[in-house]
Amino acid sequence: MMFGIVTGGAGFIGSHLVDALVGRGDEVLVIDNLASGDEANLKAHLEEERIRFLKADLLDDGWQEQLKGADRIYHLAADPDVRGSVRTPAMMFANNVVATERVLEAMRAQDVPEIVFTSTSTVYGEASVIPTPETYAPMEPISIYGASKLAGEALISAYCASFAMRAWVFRFANIIGERSNHGVIWDFVHKLLANPGELEILGDGRQTKSYLDVQSCVAAMLFAATHAKEAYNVFNIGSEDWVDVKTIADIIVEEMELTPVQYRFTGGDRGWVGDVPRMQLAVARLKALGWNPETESAESVRRAVRALLISV
Repeated sequence: MMFGIVTGGAGFIGSHLVDALVGRGDEVLVIDNLASGDEANLKAHLEEERIRFLKADLLDDGWQEQLKGADRIYHLAADPDVRGSVRTPAMMFANNVVATERVLEAMRAQDVPEIVFTSTSTVYGEASVIPTPETYAPMEPISIYGASKLAGEALISAYCASFAMRAWVFRFANIIGERSNHGVIWDFVHKLLANPGELEILGDGRQTKSYLDVQSCVAAMLFAATHAKEAYNVFNIGSEDWVDVKTIADIIVEEMELTPVQYRFTGGDRGWVGDVPRMQLAVARLKALGWNPETESAESVRRAVRALLISV
C-alpha cells in the first residue's frame, strides 16, 4: 500500500484518480481549495472514511507538513481554463507555475521522492507533426495555459535532476467524461438546454482533436507510473483518432433527441485565442509499455454526453 497525496483531488480528473487509488487500497490525502473542484465528487469516500480531505490553497501555507511520510504526490491542482487564460494570465501563472514550485519545495522539505504531474497537449502549440510525439520540438505554446504547464514541466525536470526525485509527466489530449464541468461538451449541452433549436459553435466547426474517456486516462497514468522507472518520464495520453467539433455537436443533438437544430458558426479556424485547430497525440511510447487506448474519440464523446445528461 502506498500513501499518495492528490492535489486537486476533488476536481474532474483528480476525483477519478482518487477512485482508482482507493480501489487499489492506497492511503489517500486530498488537498483542494475547491475553486473548481467539488467535495461532492468525494462524498462516498469521505462518508466511509476511506480518504482524508484538507481544504487548502497551495499558494497559502499550512498544508506543507501534511506531505510528511507520503510516497508520491499526484499534482493535479491547476487552473484548467485554456480559453479564459488570455484574460487572467497572472492568475494562471500563480495557480499553475508558482503553486507547482511550492509543491516541489514542500516535497524537498518533507523528503517525498515522487511526483505525478498532469500536463497538456497545448505545450506543443500548433505542431507541424501530427500525431505529435513527446520528442516534438520546438515546443511553442500559443495559450497562457499551455505556457504555464510547460513551465511546470521544466521545474519538475530541474528538481528531479537537482534533488534525486522521480517524476511522471503526462501530456493529455482532451480528457472528457463524468464530473467534467467545462469544455465543448458541457458548453454545447447547456446551450441546447437553454435553446433546443439553435446551437452556436465557435469557429467553423472543423477544429479536429483527440478525445479520451477520463477513466481510460487515469488507468493509463497509473499503468505508466507502475511500468516506467526513469528518473523523469514523459508520456502523451490520448486516443489514436480524432473528431471535429461539428461531429461532437451531431452526437450531442442525437443523444438529446433534438431535431431540427440550426448550427450557427462564429467563423474562423479556431474557437478562441489560444485554441489549437488540429491536435492528435502519438501514444507509441505508452503503447510500448503495454498500454492501449480503451476507447476511440467518438465513443468517448458519446459516453461523456450521456454522463452529463444524467447529471443536468
